[in-house]
Amino acid sequence: MPRVVTITGSPNAGSRTAAVTEQVAAALTAQGFSVDAIDVRELPPADLMAARSEAPAVQQALRLVDQADGVVVATPVYKAAYSGLLKTFIDLLPQFGLAGKVVLPLATGGSLAHVLAIDYALRPVLVSLGAGTVVGGVFVLDRFIERAGTTVVVDPEIRARLDTVVADFASCLRRHGPPPA
Repeated sequence: MPRVVTITGSPNAGSRTAAVTEQVAAALTAQGFSVDAIDVRELPPADLMAARSEAPAVQQALRLVDQADGVVVATPVYKAAYSGLLKTFIDLLPQFGLAGKVVLPLATGGSLAHVLAIDYALRPVLVSLGAGTVVGGVFVLDRFIERAGTTVVVDPEIRARLDTVVADFASCLRRHGPPPA
């Protein structure tokens, strides 16, 4: 079964972006995919800011991306763009670090004014990194993601949209399959 890695680029602990990413990861795991997670905020900040790709934690994260067949890239949208934290990690990927991979972009934000951030800010970067296929992403308004203690409840309509894009992502992964050894 293809391997998937999620990359969450929210600077906030317990963010809505992370909650949506965790739900997507759980759905992929339930379908039999092997899913690893990279929470960029947990990588050493000094290593990220100094672009120390040789730092052990950064190397491990880059290795997970390299070994993955599919990548879920999740970010909050601030000022019509993906997070700076995600950008610092993306900058550490090799020029064609997503070559041949299936990529699912996810974004959360507080306003519909940011809904095109996936297509106009994030997608071009993913394609420039060589992504083989970038499936249709999902932008989720923060107000449709509610926290109830440790549980996160996503609006049923949004949940249905997430299920649709996860199914498309999974289908693309199965078609592409893992590269030959």
